[in-house]
Amino acid sequence: MLLVGGGVVYKKFLQPKGDAPVNTGVVKEFTIISQKDKWNFNPEVIEVQRGDRVKLTIVNEDSYDHGFALTAYGISQRMPANGTIHVEFVASQLGEFAFICSVPCGEGDVMMDNKKSHRTHFDMVGKIIVKA
Repeated sequence: MLLVGGGVVYKKFLQPKGDAPVNTGVVKEFTIISQKDKWNFNPEVIEVQRGDRVKLTIVNEDSYDHGFALTAYGISQRMPANGTIHVEFVASQLGEFAFICSVPCGEGDVMMDNKKSHRTHFDMVGKIIVKA
């Protein structure tokens, strides 16, 4: 009872205003594609405002599984081969947060910027930037 009461008092009277949860009511929708045999996410960078509700449609063009993890927001989902998943959260934290492929998915040589490049599972990284 004391812990609950302390939490209520902190949230109501002591929590700094900049740390309080924000919900702007704005919905931002994005589609992220795991491009076929490229071991990347496109786009790699997404920008939103703090308090925006972010709705992601994540498409896996490969014939093997990938994953999508955004640990700062407690998200980790498997993306089935040639499948689509949907993720939704409120961007309540300021900063830059990495999203990664959370399922080991192999490696290969791909053409990028007119150059042959060797890409692996560990190259499947992007980021979400949450601004004030």
